[in-house]
Amino acid sequence: MKQKMTKQEKNWILYDVGNSAYTMLVTTIIPIYFKYIANGQGVSDVDYLAYWGYAASIVTLIVAILGPVVGTFTDNKGFKKPIFIASVAIGSICCISLGFMKYWLGFLILFIISKIGYASSLIFYDSMLPDVTEPERMDRVSTSGYAWGYIGSCIPFVACLGVVLGKDAIGLSMEAAMGIAFAITAIWWVGMTIPLLRVYQQRYYVECPEHAVAETFKRLGRTLANARKHSKIFWFLIAFFFYIDGVYTVIDMATSYGEALGLASSGLLLALLVTQLVAFPCAILFGRLAQKYQADRLITVCILAYLGIAVFAIFLTNLVEFWILAVLVGMFQGGIQALSRSYFTKIIPPEQSGEFFGIYDICGKGAAFLGTTLVGLVSQLTGSINKGISVLSVLFLLGLFFFRIAAKSAGTVKRA
Repeated sequence: MKQKMTKQEKNWILYDVGNSAYTMLVTTIIPIYFKYIANGQGVSDVDYLAYWGYAASIVTLIVAILGPVVGTFTDNKGFKKPIFIASVAIGSICCISLGFMKYWLGFLILFIISKIGYASSLIFYDSMLPDVTEPERMDRVSTSGYAWGYIGSCIPFVACLGVVLGKDAIGLSMEAAMGIAFAITAIWWVGMTIPLLRVYQQRYYVECPEHAVAETFKRLGRTLANARKHSKIFWFLIAFFFYIDGVYTVIDMATSYGEALGLASSGLLLALLVTQLVAFPCAILFGRLAQKYQADRLITVCILAYLGIAVFAIFLTNLVEFWILAVLVGMFQGGIQALSRSYFTKIIPPEQSGEFFGIYDICGKGAAFLGTTLVGLVSQLTGSINKGISVLSVLFLLGLFFFRIAAKSAGTVKRA
């Protein structure tokens, strides 16, 4: 008989429900609104897609630099919760502020700051997993987080969609409707964060040294050096860099890609809502499969599926094909994200989860640096959006190659 979720596990899952609303906004409505602003100020469709990709890349680069340092710092006793709160505050305040920004460059800069707050919060959130549950329950809790995040985010998203698509009927301008959508999302995000803050206790930590900042850099240096000695962690991080880069490029640029192809905005938004609905049961299914099959086999299946999705996307030309793409992404998105998170949690020492997840998030949650940059560059150089998206298949092939090396590796980190 399965043990029921504890209060800490449930409240940890609730944060996934909260931050997923922001993810939905970023991957659906915000790219469309940015195109609306940019086109109105003379920016072409190809440049719009490229600038959006560059913005995602800038976020990843900044988080890649700050993430490991701040993540290591939060492993000190009593630091994780307050820094987590600060990152949520920055992300949510800037999210609301987007509704007041009218110029495309200013909008993009404010979006970058908001996304940095969001991406940083996920480093600390992921590193909380060993604090809120036990190793044998991590696959289940992690997949439940993504699953309920997908379905829960549909509530504020539908509300935002209703306001934006129904703006004419209720007498609102596009700018006013988007301002309301940004506020709904930020309030939902913060509201779902509060239960976790009430119960979270940092179980695994290192004692805060006298010179905390200096010691943080020394400890991070030791971690980076030691990671190479543990082959399972080292090869997994390389594999994760490539395949999750592809996954997050798909998430970040799906709507902007469809918009650049000239597909109807309403159809794109509804298709991505279907992605969330499909992802919910599929993420739960992967959590159950992880109890019967090894996680490395399931992750391999997901990478292969995404390779097929990337190839399919190259030839995408109409809304029906975009809907098929949305369903396929929904089937494997939750599985590959959740199982990667729990797989990594199991092979690292829990008292160093912050610093290891800082390194982990260089490759992942900040969004796709390499993928978004390559898509933007190839699109601009060739003048073809489809050729730009073709680079994703290479990322998944490299990810698959290195992940199989990691799966066969015997090197592990012993738990303290």
